[in-house]
Amino acid sequence: MGKNEVFAYLNDKNIWHEITEHEPMFSMDSVSDVDLPYPDADAKNLFVRDDKKRNYYLITVRGDKKVDLKAFRKENQTRSLSFASPEDLLELMDLIPGSVSPFGLLNDAEQQVHFFLDEDFLADEKMIGIHPNENTATVWLKSEDLISLIKEHGNDVDVVSIPVRG
Repeated sequence: MGKNEVFAYLNDKNIWHEITEHEPMFSMDSVSDVDLPYPDADAKNLFVRDDKKRNYYLITVRGDKKVDLKAFRKENQTRSLSFASPEDLLELMDLIPGSVSPFGLLNDAEQQVHFFLDEDFLADEKMIGIHPNENTATVWLKSEDLISLIKEHGNDVDVVSIPVRG
């Protein structure tokens, strides 16, 4: 499912969303160059795996947070974590680095990736901004709608407090 398929999917499901088209963004550093309508809802996504390469996780937090993976591991009882390879990302979610997104979970045919969403996305406006599987746009939608889509697809979803570094 690429960008246009994500848009069509949201329309087919009758899910409210807004789209902000922009130049490709490969990191959170380039966000400041884009005029975002909901900057506090912009998300950062980390695709990680355990040390045995048996379990894969997508961790989604607000863009300004720096995730403490060691604390995350302890709080969520996982094995040691490190970033998954570009090959794993392509194989499991059909994505390339720079385009990691919860929408990629819709490409996870065997529901192998466990999704952890920062509980901050359920506070205030309860919105989230994520790439539509390409880094040339941001889709804004209600956090609850995203959770419902991912659960409906069959992936595990946990809404947790994500520990941050300094």
